[in-house]
Amino acid sequence: MRLDRFLSETTELTRSLAKRALKREEVTVNGEVTKQSALQLDLEQDKVTWNGVSLELVGLRYLMINKPEGVECTARRGLYPRVVELIDLPKVERLQSVGRLDVDTTGLLLLTDDGHWSHRVSAPKKRCGKVYLASLAQPLEGKQAEEAIARVSEGLMLDGEEELTHPATLEMLTPTQARLTITEGRYHQVKRMFAALGNHVEALHRESIGPLVLDPSLEPGEWRELTAEEVALF
Repeated sequence: MRLDRFLSETTELTRSLAKRALKREEVTVNGEVTKQSALQLDLEQDKVTWNGVSLELVGLRYLMINKPEGVECTARRGLYPRVVELIDLPKVERLQSVGRLDVDTTGLLLLTDDGHWSHRVSAPKKRCGKVYLASLAQPLEGKQAEEAIARVSEGLMLDGEEELTHPATLEMLTPTQARLTITEGRYHQVKRMFAALGNHVEALHRESIGPLVLDPSLEPGEWRELTAEEVALF
């Protein structure tokens, strides 16, 4: 790898700023100052420092975060804080959400800079189940609950759609607390499914994605890296 690219990969420097740092003699390779931006590095053996700080390439990362309310999953800055702003890691902007949660939805969110892994988790054909806990505005019980469970299991026609949702599983925990498991990721799908049932979601929390469950020790806004075993689940 070229030295200037290595510097841009391991620091906040752009390629042009990396070249300026080299000209200012701020960079050493194996203890020797160098100004050669095109110098080819042996990534296994060469040791690079910038202003005395040793640099290493950032590998692929896999994280889970307990997304709090009022935080966006978008990469662009907007009206709300972004989820990456809650994570203290180098090159955090490279992390992408594996699917998204609405700004008012909380719970399990996965982030990675491994595009292939992200695809394995979120690709529609994988039919990876996602479990949500929904707080409903109107009680759903008795025969009405039974009918709702049956309709969800057969698929619902959402407003503005031309195809039924995939069969899903609805479990009523209390008259106003429901656990819904879906295998799709349509726009505002959970909220629109309950709207199709004549109800309204007041709060929504994602509990799990496939076999991966939100770590109960994570408070809202807290995150941790996935274990190798968790990464291998997908």
